[in-house]
Amino acid sequence: MARAASEPMPEVPGLHLVTDDAILARPHFRDQACAAMEAGGPALALHVRGPSTPARRLYSLVQELRDPAEASGTLLVVNDRVDIALAAALRGAHLGERSLPVAEARRILGAGVMVGSSVHDPSAAAAAAADGSAWLFVGTIFRTPSHPHRAGLGSGAIRQFAVAAHVPIIGIGGITVGHVGELRLAGAHGVAVIRGVWDAVDPARAVGDYLFSLA
Repeated sequence: MARAASEPMPEVPGLHLVTDDAILARPHFRDQACAAMEAGGPALALHVRGPSTPARRLYSLVQELRDPAEASGTLLVVNDRVDIALAAALRGAHLGERSLPVAEARRILGAGVMVGSSVHDPSAAAAAAADGSAWLFVGTIFRTPSHPHRAGLGSGAIRQFAVAAHVPIIGIGGITVGHVGELRLAGAHGVAVIRGVWDAVDPARAVGDYLFSLA
């Protein structure tokens, strides 16, 4: 069920676990996702992101994950698809560069849905925060195989964005458990990860390791 406008918004989770098309296509994705949500609880946001995954499949996945997310307290988020967030009555949506503007997404989804966005410069961060973005993804912080030609911004970028936009800053891009303390000291509220969890031998245990480092 969608959150009523009168209910207070939950705190932005510190760990954002993001998928890609290949992860969504894994035969045991649902089992791994449910185990991750059970391990992370309210401290975790699970981002269902699949740029090339058909809308029907994305909708089916979030429908399957919605009840386990509610049971664990995990914030279930769909990326780049405001229509699916609305149709599935999710509590969270995340906007990329190709998505609707933050203000328009907030108007469509209503006051009870948390909306985050990805930003790549401090001025865009300030604008997104002013338009109601609940959190901001900032990256790529460290070099990552998903963006092999993009040099990492480094932890110093976190400080710049934190000064520009007074909303939770989430670092993304090549972030290992060992990087978390450095990013927290730089002003990050939390981190977003893909391979650090999904490619782990035990993804649920990896969620616990990240959360321990964030504490």
